[in-house]
Amino acid sequence: MTVRVVRTKAEVRAAVASAREAGRGVSLVPTMGYLHEGHLSLVDRARERSGWVAMSVFVNPLQFGPAEDLDRYPRDLERDLRLAESRGVDLVFAPSVAEMYPDGEPRVTVSADPSLEDRLCGASRPGHFRGVLTVVAKLFGIFAPDVAVFGQKDLQQALLIRRMVADLDFPVEVDVAPIVREPDGLAMSSRNVYLSPEERARALALSRAVEACRSLFAAGEESGAALRDALWSTLAVPGVEAEYAEVVDPATLRPVERAFPGAACAVAARVGKTRLIDNGIL
Repeated sequence: MTVRVVRTKAEVRAAVASAREAGRGVSLVPTMGYLHEGHLSLVDRARERSGWVAMSVFVNPLQFGPAEDLDRYPRDLERDLRLAESRGVDLVFAPSVAEMYPDGEPRVTVSADPSLEDRLCGASRPGHFRGVLTVVAKLFGIFAPDVAVFGQKDLQQALLIRRMVADLDFPVEVDVAPIVREPDGLAMSSRNVYLSPEERARALALSRAVEACRSLFAAGEESGAALRDALWSTLAVPGVEAEYAEVVDPATLRPVERAFPGAACAVAARVGKTRLIDNGIL
């Protein structure tokens, strides 16, 4: 099979119509490309949910702040297409910025729930989730998928997308797949390519912090303060600049005083110039 690559919204809609005429459900995996095994695990999950799997590859400028890494974000479409084809993706939508935003920055955007947006990643990335929700809403409008698959590593993003789907009555199921990790525990991320060998070793502090928190909870510790202390102390590694380390209710992202099964520990840190995130469910 050769994966089909399209560049326009009209081509997507025609392909989706053909799939539906053939009686196939539609699953969508939105990505910014530079695929890794984590993305491909989303494809596998999407394949389980429907007979036709589409992927978008689009580095969305709306979700990058002025000082963020839009220009240097890794891109390699040919590599992405090979990997997508290897997992049986039926269609890849790789639009230009002009195709997605023909009039420049859209006049109508999707604002995130402020009670969820200003926490965790949103606290240091103002406007980020407006950009995320706007592009996801556009993709949902273009594809009209039955299911869209996202990764748990972007815990806050997944919660905000689910809230948007509920509030705007999108007829799409949001499926959130588990984090995929490197053999040493580092959460897979397209940004890992930025890390030097020394930074790559230091970056393990994030996954170790998550595991330390989960282990402490499994041993009987329920104090949110004690669990947060474990996160912060494990992140205290030279060359790792911690941004946040929280134990939160996954439905509200509010810090918990007493942890409970299903609560989430979440961390973010800069390793060199690279911002990384990780989380785990207690």
